[in-house]
Amino acid sequence: MNDLVQIQNLIYVIRGQRVMLDSDLAMLYEVETRVLNQAVKRNIERFPENFMFQLTHEEFEELRPISQIVISPKGGGRQKLPLVFTEQGVAMLSSVLRSKKAIQTNVQIIRTFVKMRECLGLLAVQPFALVLFFLRKICHSLQRFHSDEFHFVPL
Repeated sequence: MNDLVQIQNLIYVIRGQRVMLDSDLAMLYEVETRVLNQAVKRNIERFPENFMFQLTHEEFEELRPISQIVISPKGGGRQKLPLVFTEQGVAMLSSVLRSKKAIQTNVQIIRTFVKMRECLGLLAVQPFALVLFFLRKICHSLQRFHSDEFHFVPL
């Protein structure tokens, strides 16, 4: 479960799609980002735009405070804007990165995407019940700390 949470924290929503950064994937696969990107470029026909795309400068700037990506003008750090991979792109990575670690990591990442999709499906089915649940929790907390000011009225 801890691996799922770690991976889930590396999934971002960009252009309305859940994606993972090339550098985060490289870290999980225990390869250099450069090596991952070279493998992708050698097999570019396997990665159409809905599997992988490069961030724009604007998208990168919005993402920068969240992630710890650095692009430096010279020397260490990134020289190019990051590539991001959708769930399908991550699945396709297993066909170009064939190490045992890459296969095991891919399984964990795909499980995380599926788990997130299941959670989002539950939210779509029962949004009112979920909102009501959290509102009750908030009301109970407020009542506990301010019992003389707030009164819980059952719905």
